Amino acid sequence: MGKHTVQASVKDEKLVAVRRAQMVKGAVSLFKEKGFHRTTTREIARAAGFSIGTLYEYIRTKDDVLYLVCDSIYENVKERLDQALNTEKGSLESLTAAVASYFKVMNEFQEEVLILYQEMQSLPSESIKYILGKEMEMVAMFETILQKCVENGEFLLTKREIDGIAHNIFVQGQMWGFRRWAMQKLYTIEEYTDLQLRYLLNGVRMRDI
Repeated sequence: MGKHTVQASVKDEKLVAVRRAQMVKGAVSLFKEKGFHRTTTREIARAAGFSIGTLYEYIRTKDDVLYLVCDSIYENVKERLDQALNTEKGSLESLTAAVASYFKVMNEFQEEVLILYQEMQSLPSESIKYILGKEMEMVAMFETILQKCVENGEFLLTKREIDGIAHNIFVQGQMWGFRRWAMQKLYTIEEYTDLQLRYLLNGVRMRDI
């Protein structure tokens, strides 16, 4: 899926990247507080530390800001997962470490992920497809780890089962933030991780019987 292009009148790519990073940081703070629709571009510019005129040198519409925020959130989460996940080892230990790392990242980015899903529907359909494509890239990381585990004899799983389990891991990580009003009253993130790993590994091991 091709990446949406946010037009800028400024031609210096490094400066564009710096200004947009400032813009995203300010916008995330405002979206947490007020939501996308109640936040104005003037407020975003002020939070980013420059004028409304400068803001429009780097974007064209308010929707562009939301797209940049959504893209930045997934880039940050995916970068952290890339650093933490060993997709090549294919052992029980690598799978549990991967799940624990993912849940930890979801805990750290829970506010941003909530913003992403609350506000993403305001984006054009092509931009939504691109953002969801990034989600599938992260699911694919878990598919790779599970496939390596199968190849190494850790589990007996079909390709369809691997796909389903990978999506389940991804959703369980998101649930920590989506249902935090309930889950975080019951568990610490470490307790929640242990609980989900027990469910996951007990279910997978049943295939070996």
